[in-house]
Amino acid sequence: MHRKHFFLLLLQGCQEGFYRTSSGKCSPCNCNGNANRCLDGSGICVDCQRNTTGQHCEQCPDGFIGDVVRGAPTFCQPCPCPLPALANFAVSCYRKSGSVRCVCKENYAGPNCERCAPGYYGNPLLIGSTCKKCDCSGNSDPNLIFEDCDEVTGQCRNCLSHTTGFKCERCAPGYYGDARFAKNCTECNCGGRMCDSQTGECLADSPELSTGTDCPTISCDKCIWDLTDDIRLAVLAIDESKSTLLSISTGVAAQKRLNDLNLTTTHLQVQTIMIFYFSGNEASSKGLLVQKETMETNNRATQLVQQLSNMRDNIQEISSKMKYYAIQQELSPEEISQKLSVAEEMLKEIKRRKPFTNQRQLADEEEDAAEKLLQQVEEFHERYNDTRSLVSDVLEQLSEQDVKLSDLEEALDQALDYIIQTEDINKENTANLQRREKQHEKIKEQIDEVNDVLLSATTILAGPQKVNSELSEVIKNVSGFYAEIDGAKKELQEKLANLSLFDDDLVEKAMHHAHNLRRLADELDRNLYGVDTNGLVQRAINASNVYENIAGYIEEANKAALLALNTTNRVNDAAVGIDTQIIYHKGKSEELLNQAMELQRTADDSNDLTIADTSRHVNGTLARMSVLQSQLMRAITKMQSAEPGLEARERLEQAKMKTADAVSATMTVTQATTPMDENVRLWSQNLQDFQHNSAAYDSAVHSAGDAVKKLTEVFPQLLDKLRRVEQKAPANNISSSIQRIRELIAQTRSVASKVQVSMMFGGQSAVEVNPKINVEELKSFTSMSLYIKFQKDNPQLAASPDRFILYLGNKNAKNYIGLAIKNDNLVYIYNLGGQDVEIPLDAKPVSTWPSYFSIIKIERIGRHGKMFLTVPSLSSTAEEKFIKKGEVLGPGSLLNLEPENTVFYVGGVPPDFQLPPSLNLPGFIGCLELATLNDDVISLYNFKHVYNIDTTTSPPCARNKLAFTQSRAVSYFFDGSGYALARNIERRGRFSQVTRFDIEVRTPTDNGLILLMINGSMFFSLEMHNGFLYLRYDFGFSTGPVLLEDSMKKAQINDAKFHEISIIYHNSKKMILVVDRRHIKSVDNERTAMPFTDIYIGGAPAEILHSSISSHLAGSIGFKGCMKGFQFQKKDFNLLEEPGTLGISYGCPEDSLMSRKAYFNGESFIASSQKESLFGEFEGGFNFRTLQPNGLLFYYSEGSDVLSISMDRGAVVLNASGTKIQSPDRNYNDGKTHFIITSVTPERLDREVEVEDFQQYSEKVQTSLYGCPVESPPVALLHKKGKNSSKAKGNRNKKVGRDKDKISQPSTGLKNLYQEVNMQRDPQCHLPMNPKATEHAYQFGGTANSRQEFDHIPKDFTQFSISLKTHSSHGMIFYVSDQKETNFMALFVAHGRLIFMFNAGHQKIRIKSQEKYNDGLWHNVIFIRGKNIGRLIIDGLRVLEEPFSSNSNTWQVTEPLYIGGVAPGKAVKNIQINSVYSFSGCLSNLQLNGRSINSASQTFSVTPCFEGPSEAGTYFSSEGGYVVLDESFSLGLKFEVVFEIRPRSSSGILLHGHSVNGEYLNMHMRNGQVTVKLNNGIRDFSTSVTLKQSLCDGRWHRIAVIRDANVVQLDVDSEVNHVVGPLNPKATDHREPVFIGGVPESLLTSSLSTRNSFIGCIRNFMIDEKPVSFSKAALVSGAVSINTCPAA
Repeated sequence: MHRKHFFLLLLQGCQEGFYRTSSGKCSPCNCNGNANRCLDGSGICVDCQRNTTGQHCEQCPDGFIGDVVRGAPTFCQPCPCPLPALANFAVSCYRKSGSVRCVCKENYAGPNCERCAPGYYGNPLLIGSTCKKCDCSGNSDPNLIFEDCDEVTGQCRNCLSHTTGFKCERCAPGYYGDARFAKNCTECNCGGRMCDSQTGECLADSPELSTGTDCPTISCDKCIWDLTDDIRLAVLAIDESKSTLLSISTGVAAQKRLNDLNLTTTHLQVQTIMIFYFSGNEASSKGLLVQKETMETNNRATQLVQQLSNMRDNIQEISSKMKYYAIQQELSPEEISQKLSVAEEMLKEIKRRKPFTNQRQLADEEEDAAEKLLQQVEEFHERYNDTRSLVSDVLEQLSEQDVKLSDLEEALDQALDYIIQTEDINKENTANLQRREKQHEKIKEQIDEVNDVLLSATTILAGPQKVNSELSEVIKNVSGFYAEIDGAKKELQEKLANLSLFDDDLVEKAMHHAHNLRRLADELDRNLYGVDTNGLVQRAINASNVYENIAGYIEEANKAALLALNTTNRVNDAAVGIDTQIIYHKGKSEELLNQAMELQRTADDSNDLTIADTSRHVNGTLARMSVLQSQLMRAITKMQSAEPGLEARERLEQAKMKTADAVSATMTVTQATTPMDENVRLWSQNLQDFQHNSAAYDSAVHSAGDAVKKLTEVFPQLLDKLRRVEQKAPANNISSSIQRIRELIAQTRSVASKVQVSMMFGGQSAVEVNPKINVEELKSFTSMSLYIKFQKDNPQLAASPDRFILYLGNKNAKNYIGLAIKNDNLVYIYNLGGQDVEIPLDAKPVSTWPSYFSIIKIERIGRHGKMFLTVPSLSSTAEEKFIKKGEVLGPGSLLNLEPENTVFYVGGVPPDFQLPPSLNLPGFIGCLELATLNDDVISLYNFKHVYNIDTTTSPPCARNKLAFTQSRAVSYFFDGSGYALARNIERRGRFSQVTRFDIEVRTPTDNGLILLMINGSMFFSLEMHNGFLYLRYDFGFSTGPVLLEDSMKKAQINDAKFHEISIIYHNSKKMILVVDRRHIKSVDNERTAMPFTDIYIGGAPAEILHSSISSHLAGSIGFKGCMKGFQFQKKDFNLLEEPGTLGISYGCPEDSLMSRKAYFNGESFIASSQKESLFGEFEGGFNFRTLQPNGLLFYYSEGSDVLSISMDRGAVVLNASGTKIQSPDRNYNDGKTHFIITSVTPERLDREVEVEDFQQYSEKVQTSLYGCPVESPPVALLHKKGKNSSKAKGNRNKKVGRDKDKISQPSTGLKNLYQEVNMQRDPQCHLPMNPKATEHAYQFGGTANSRQEFDHIPKDFTQFSISLKTHSSHGMIFYVSDQKETNFMALFVAHGRLIFMFNAGHQKIRIKSQEKYNDGLWHNVIFIRGKNIGRLIIDGLRVLEEPFSSNSNTWQVTEPLYIGGVAPGKAVKNIQINSVYSFSGCLSNLQLNGRSINSASQTFSVTPCFEGPSEAGTYFSSEGGYVVLDESFSLGLKFEVVFEIRPRSSSGILLHGHSVNGEYLNMHMRNGQVTVKLNNGIRDFSTSVTLKQSLCDGRWHRIAVIRDANVVQLDVDSEVNHVVGPLNPKATDHREPVFIGGVPESLLTSSLSTRNSFIGCIRNFMIDEKPVSFSKAALVSGAVSINTCPAA
């Protein structure tokens, strides 16, 4: 029975956490809490958790460390060597003295494996980087243990055996052979010339061209070069000594290495003494003392180690014998005890022996000596750091001295020439003096006779002086003619290029168009007798005013061409005249010269020279004659070279022919456009006498439409030609002309879209409209309104009453909306990819509609459709309204239109287009007028094509005034692109003691220009900025502009309600701002009257917004919304009747005032009280686009039930009362628009679905209701590449597989998107997040290899252009080569001069500018490699050329193309090392063959080129980044951190540090509050400070954090707070990496509320009162500028 019970227990087993012993009992597992199971019998633990191992989970595996110093760990985590998990290079690690010590892998060194071991290179602190073995091709010093290379880049330091290169892989210049394998580099035998680096064959080029360097030929003193070499070797040796000191360990080998180190140190000290004249003797004597003490310590340590080794051998022998005797002999316990007592006595005797006592004392002395030695080494290390900091300054000074020496050498050469000339003159003067002394006596006797000779000589000299002045005038005229020729040539080229755009076909079309316009003008002259009731036709006809502008523009071209022709003829005549004058003056000068020489001989023969003064005058005369002769000869030489020879005459004749052709073409175009101008003038005159006549009104309106149509047909052809011209001649100066024509076309489009006039359709007519709306905005919501009138008496309607009205959709008849008349009902039809939805308005049959205009509005929200009909009344203000709804039964909710395949047809379709069956009906008969599409005003007159529209037979219908709403008659709608201009405003009122402006505005937008007046540099601007008024003006005040801002936010303007704004200027010295008759603010200024005559309303032309006043404007955005009631001095203005008004219209569409968009910055939201319960039947949805992977999109709560929609790592998650639904895709944070629809409903929904107006929401926090500055592709992709270049490199082939040779062009949309991103501003901050930067300009420098790489370049290219700005004297600008760098092309700066270098076969062509261009100004550079010539063109003025012999071999290069710098190891084969380093400055406008390149494949240390002044500090940009300080300070008991910040965002991480124990320190801002949060191993505790003024006010703020044990104090601008945390008795100091400005997401704890990076500037960072230099940081990640910070 007992045995049965035992087996039953075995079958049952023990509970979890217990095991069965051999006796059958269940005992608890001893797994230290890290496992729940262990093996029966043995108790060995199974499945150890928390990274533990061992039989009882009591150990940590290799590479992990436990949470306790002694005993079994409760958990293990990766060794922080240097970073846990992310970068762990330790075999194992352990704790010692409160810190973690790492046992590094073979390739790594340092207490935390934070650097590479000697002989290896890399940056272990950079995530993803490893240490690799140095590779110097076996050409480094064989006496070194490891190959010597740079510890970060791997570049070999000392190449021996006549080798060079990044890996010592090539023979040095002047040697040839195989440096890598055969190692037989041999000196060239070419008599000082260069030879082929592989074959030794002598090259034909001169040594100067073959060196491959840009070093000028300067014969410097040998001391300079020796000093430079010594400094370079000293820097390399110091770096090597530093790495050796940091990796030193104890032992004999270390002592030997320390001995070598001391020898090197002593040698370095001697060299340092040669460079620095002060404190040298002291350092040298200390170095010798250290060497002597090191040698003594080394000898003593060697003896001690030997004695210890002998002792260890003896102990091992005793131990082995003891084991032997214990095994071989059977001893009783008593014998063993006896033996042990004897052994103990022997051991005591050994301890009492004096020799061992002496050895112990000796060992103690050695230990003390070693500690002293270590202290001395640390002192020397500090002295070494000081010395190293001085070396960089000395090197920089030597570089500057080198440049100055080169300039000095040029000056010395010039001075030497002057000295030689002076010596020759002195010799000649000495001989003359001796000769004059001999004749002194004779001169006294003949003084009277010489006076007579002097008088005659004076008379004779008057003639040469006159000739001299005439020649000077001739030379001046010649210079003027040359300048005039050059200017005429450029102007001719520009005008010829412009005129060449108009080919014969265009001229014929223009003539045909002119005849049509003349016919229409005659018709207007006969028929126009009245004016329309609303004054709208005038605005439609103004569209044709563009012709007058173009005619004037062509007339200007004609005048310029005639001027160029006249100038050319004048130049030709002048050249012939100058030729004749020069021949004449040459003969006269020779005749005068002969006379003067004859007079001199006569004077010498008769010994008439009697006094020294007379001799001096005569010699002066001869000298002037000689100078005159030389000037004359030079002038003759110049004019001979400029004489109209064969080549010059041919060029002149060609210029004359081209000018004649230009004049002919200009006259032809002018003749064709003259009728246009005349017709326009006739229209303008006739309209002044316009009387009430509906037929004439209709005809006029149709004429305007026909004019717009013809303009629209002509301008696309013109645009195509403009594009071809831009592609063919990128460097031509016709860009301003092209831009002017583009502006005219844009004006035409803008005016056409505002033409509020109907069109008559006769059943066969059709119009293809050109809507400007983005199809993405039509996907989820579509709204359209139009006016319609039927022609009921048309007999065609009786035969077929069903008619087509409009179609907006894809060409394939899938995804569309449409209107039609079916079965006497108006039918709204839409298709979302499935079945058609038809919504018939059966409540009001078409046959019952009135004979005047009715209003139709169709709407679609997701799958729900709705149609509205409004029928006005002629006799009253009453209106009939009808509504009909419908919906799609399937899942479709989006109207997926394709931009390239979308068409918009009204009234009918062209014959070649197939309508879907539901809309395939005959064309409309009657009048239609478009009103709005979503938020935009549209018009039939902004069309792409028209079909069978004849205004003569089918005039437009007049629309009665009752068809307008009341607001439309008095309000004006601005769409952001137009403006009103009231000229000479004093015609309605006068500036007086009280000057007043009044206007009413209504808008939902945040920013916009309301009023603007300009007079030179004086201005007055009223803007809306972030929803509040912003007034700035300057009437010539001595103190500069005055700002009047609603800083107290008393009156919010952008709430979609009308607000009355009044500006009152009282007594010419006080400006008053009033809103809704409530005083907002006032400000006083100097007594000055308003100096203006014209006023812009709602916007201004681009040339004004971007002029010199742009810096004073808060933004350059036009007003979008409604305005009415503009008054000056209480006098009204009709803005549409003002001649300068452009792009505005009547009315105020309600749809344009709704806020359907909202932008959230991560800390903002909008909220509203619920309308309906969302847990019953409901359906809702919204669009969104973002780049953030996580965030809350929607939240609703009802009691304990919660409905939320959020993003989790790129996926969309719906949580409804605990039920979660997650999207399978995780790529919804791609910057594209996505649509979410959520429903809790049966198949059909009884409730009405409406679009939410965010303006009606009661709570809005930091939310913008207009505009969305979220980046969309390709900008988002570009920024992601910049942040993580390694990923971009890995996906290189995948990114552009299709368009390998295509170079992306910048688009207008991309440009606007950049502007939106740059204007983004935190509502709490005074400064924008991104400082103002030059568009498409980038700042390079800061690191040696700062650069952009372009992977895809055209196969055949010859011409490049780029703009640059720099103060640096050296740096690489452009470089491209093949794999072996045999073929290459480079542009770089050397000694401030630009150098263009490329190869032609084995020959290197080098073109160097004479002037220096490192002046900090922008310079445009064009460099061309032609078939047999190279050109360097600078600023269009300096042209440098160098011919070369053409090579039959094809010149080819490979990717990538480098801008601003090169990758490590590149270009050193061909360019001097100083110029290989990165360019320090700004580059922009890179073009290849005239096409711009903007999208770099990879970017390294490149930031936008910020405009304006800068100051010292470190700038953290909005793209994110951080600085890592390695082992900067202790997170333990005591520290003090002080620094200053100037933020551009109210939230962000300032500082973060953490340890492996889970302890951390985090300092961050959140909504302007500064918080310090700590964990000291016990729990979290924190303290905060909130300033009374804003922390984000654009000023510097000082922050200090002081910790003493468990007390932490935070000081922000003297506002102090502190916290006392729990006391940790086991607290220890930990030296861990510290992150400044941000931190990787993986290192943040979940308890932190702010995870964003800091945006702004940090300076004066100090730790424990010691300055911290970020330039010496262990790592700088992201877009961080270390040395410069944009000033506020």
